[in-house]
Amino acid sequence: MDLLAAEAKAGIRSSHKAVIMVYLPGGPSHQDMFDLKMDAPSDVRGEFKPIKTNVPGIEICEHMPRLAKMMDKFTIIRSLVGARDEHASNICMTGYTEAEWRQNHAPVMGSVLSRLQGQVDKTVPAYVNLMARTQHMPYNDPGPGFLGLAHGGLNPNGPMMNDMVLKDVPLERLSNRRQLLAGMDRFKRSVDQLSGMDTLTQRAFDMLTSGKVTNALDVSKEDPKLRERYGKGIDKPQGDASPMLNEQLLTARRLVEAGARFVTVSYGFWDSHGNNFKTLKDNLPILDQAITALVSDIHDRGLDKDVSVVIWGEFGRTPRINKDAGRDHWPRVSTALLAGGGMRTGQVIGSTTRLGEEPDDRPVNFKEVFSTLYHNVGIDIATTPVHDIGGQPHFLLAENEPIAELV
Repeated sequence: MDLLAAEAKAGIRSSHKAVIMVYLPGGPSHQDMFDLKMDAPSDVRGEFKPIKTNVPGIEICEHMPRLAKMMDKFTIIRSLVGARDEHASNICMTGYTEAEWRQNHAPVMGSVLSRLQGQVDKTVPAYVNLMARTQHMPYNDPGPGFLGLAHGGLNPNGPMMNDMVLKDVPLERLSNRRQLLAGMDRFKRSVDQLSGMDTLTQRAFDMLTSGKVTNALDVSKEDPKLRERYGKGIDKPQGDASPMLNEQLLTARRLVEAGARFVTVSYGFWDSHGNNFKTLKDNLPILDQAITALVSDIHDRGLDKDVSVVIWGEFGRTPRINKDAGRDHWPRVSTALLAGGGMRTGQVIGSTTRLGEEPDDRPVNFKEVFSTLYHNVGIDIATTPVHDIGGQPHFLLAENEPIAELV
């Protein structure tokens, strides 16, 4: 915050660091993606083979060949801990389990950035939530928590987008719409849960008259060759979770360039209790195309020092394959993939035991990853107070340091 204040005093535009988070609902199978156990018994190691990457000594699943060719731009965490057996996005969005969240109502990282750093451009929200609305409710964005609605994410899938395009409404008529919104103030102020709605009213009006967000959401403006690099993916929701829309990752990059500080994407359904290997054989190449296109795009545009990317889910898979050739929940260890943000890449952090059931060395907590992401955008979150809507300070992720190997 001192840096931002100094820049503002000097008339310099606010620093624009950003985070793109790709959430894989259902718990991606760590042993079948980035931590294959070829020395384990067949009912543990599964069907897939590892392939070499462009970083000597690092091997990953054979069904992610694009990633293998640019592993130098990624870091794998193989020893991620701190999860519970909860099918919920909370751990990936806030750093806290769903059970912890019910106690502390910790905000999503995007909401924290909105509160601490504000908007880069008044017509573009700091936090944009591209997560598709899922049937399983805990997969959805847990929200701004104790920060209130003013710092919630703009969800283009939500009703607010109905007002994001002028359509047949002339600009001069917008003043009347603004008066109509202002006329709701007395009601809004009487409801504590709607604290911050005056800010929302102003933000909606600014976005409505700008069109910058809707422009960022329109990927048809991109070079067709770049869109082809990302691919289409699958537009049908998978299981009770999300579709696999590769162009959502392209949209995330466009939103960051437009001024967003934090963009989330939910991608697919990874809770393969049955037929795990057939499902992954179909889905991993699509994910492989999407994430490598995003990270190469960020590098090509010179954003790799400013935009952090994290790809993860809420837990890993059981060491042993079940009777249905599937996996079951395993919160004792999982994995994450990181890129950009000026981080040191081309490495693996941590390892697991022979059967992949526990960290063998260097356990990394979800909260440490969040501390690193906050560090990348210029915030020491352990010592920076985050004030709730009542003005009370909260120290999120206290006693957690950024991951030394990355920063």
